[in-house]
Amino acid sequence: MYGYHGCYRRIDLTTGSSERVPLDQATLRRYLGGSGLGVALLLREGTATVDPLAPEAALAFVFSPLVGSPLTTSAKFAVVSKSPLTGRINDSLASSGFAIAGKKTGHDAIVLVGRAAEPTVLLIDDDRVTLEPAADLAGLTNRAAQAALRERYGADFQCATIGPAGEKLVCYATISHDGRHAGRGGSGAVLGSKNIKAITVRGSRRAEWAEPAALVAYAKRLSEKSFGPATAKYRELGTAANLLTFNRLNVLPTRNFQQGSFAGAVAISPEELNVTRDRTRSSCAACTIGCEHLYGLRDGQGQVRLEYENLFALGPLCGVDDPEVVLQACQKCDELGLDTISAGGTIAFAMECAERGFLDEPWLRFGSGPALLRALDLIVSGEGLGALLAQGSRRAALQIGHDSIQFAPQVKGLEIPGYDPRGLQTMALGFAVGSRGADHNRSGAYEVDFSEAVDRRNVGPEAALLAIETEDKAALMDSLILCKFLRGVFTDFFVDAAEMLQLVTGWNVSAEEMRETAQRIVTLKKRFNILAGWTPAEDTLPERMLQEHLPDDERAALSSERLAKLIEAYNLARGWTRDGWLPEAEMASD
Repeated sequence: MYGYHGCYRRIDLTTGSSERVPLDQATLRRYLGGSGLGVALLLREGTATVDPLAPEAALAFVFSPLVGSPLTTSAKFAVVSKSPLTGRINDSLASSGFAIAGKKTGHDAIVLVGRAAEPTVLLIDDDRVTLEPAADLAGLTNRAAQAALRERYGADFQCATIGPAGEKLVCYATISHDGRHAGRGGSGAVLGSKNIKAITVRGSRRAEWAEPAALVAYAKRLSEKSFGPATAKYRELGTAANLLTFNRLNVLPTRNFQQGSFAGAVAISPEELNVTRDRTRSSCAACTIGCEHLYGLRDGQGQVRLEYENLFALGPLCGVDDPEVVLQACQKCDELGLDTISAGGTIAFAMECAERGFLDEPWLRFGSGPALLRALDLIVSGEGLGALLAQGSRRAALQIGHDSIQFAPQVKGLEIPGYDPRGLQTMALGFAVGSRGADHNRSGAYEVDFSEAVDRRNVGPEAALLAIETEDKAALMDSLILCKFLRGVFTDFFVDAAEMLQLVTGWNVSAEEMRETAQRIVTLKKRFNILAGWTPAEDTLPERMLQEHLPDDERAALSSERLAKLIEAYNLARGWTRDGWLPEAEMASD
């Protein structure tokens, strides 16, 4: 079987036992790997119907046929679980050497169930699986824990860790590796609930490729394209390059989505930081794009990897324009293991509640850098306000009351990324129907809004098909797995995906089969959510987005009626019922 090992490793952390479970070719061809295969394995385990932090809830580290190949950006893996933040499917992806080492253990996925009796390091060395005490790692930051593991096991092992946030079961805790993170939706809390501080992997088994010479030649051409104009701005400024563009278009969420532009945007922009800060450029494992930019903190406190979403969530969304504070907040999230979008979104929501008098926290105000840093510490310590904020903005709003749920910045419990849906209305649809909640990585519908295909401030039902196209591409990229920044490199991604998969696996696949596979994976996520308790009422946006236009832009208004028409058009185009239920045959199918 080319490109795969044809099995996954299932580990019961309660008993310490593990087994090699076969994966047949038909299953792999239906779901590929990454997100698709991960959801299928979670359904097999019955995870949709149990509490996400219960011992029986499965968490899967899933690789793909492209991992270990020479294809650029293919050193990625997916972490798939039921989210403790949303109660729905959660598939997180990240790049690092962990993906390559994990697949070399001889498995296409690693599935964890049960709960270890004490803080534990899970060590996987080819077929050897051991649970080792980790009491000495308890409470350590991600960086410190990973340094200790490298010293203990050696540089040929790759590790993924949780920080203190995961140990404390913060609902949006992440899993960290090589300074990168997987875990919007709280996969770090799921791992923490299993008493696993770290997973350390090493392997010696490479999957073979069907057509090695042709694959290497294709990979070379792809790498050359990836270094072209489609990705130039990310090499020059990193993903934060979008900040000033979004600010100019009045779609940069500011002060908990009360505004669409931020007066202090220039001060924290990468254009300004490139002049005022020491900067280092880097790349993910097996990547030729090189979008990673690290900026130095004052007083020699290290460097911080800065992404657009970090910058937006811990800067404009909280009204903070001090670049040192924003960088410190990013570093704190990295070290503690917090998703920056949910952390920033929840704090910004609390800031508005405090200013309205709904919270008796006079120190918590928009624009206060010390307040932002203090709130992050409280979230992890669980002290005072921190216990509330650790639950995310939706649960916090339900406890605070005062109809604050109307401006809690979330969909299905997942905090909204840095795209104001009133000025980007195809993206609004993508957020509303997203299986994971509001997620710019599972729906690239903002690409439609920035094209000439629609009027982004007056989108009609015809945009549903365009939104579906971006969602299908994302599902396929997340299952193969490849970086989203390659989207602009491909002329027709489904055609190229078929060629890549054929070169790796030897399967005679077509672009049409790739489209059908992508649609199957999207439907599988919907099936998981329905089993988990989804209802059509979840597919919506906060009332603020449906009742108020963006300040300084009266055209940027989205009514509940228009959103409902967009959602209905989307559901029907998917072949589902008008309100989003799956046909009986698809609920019953494997």
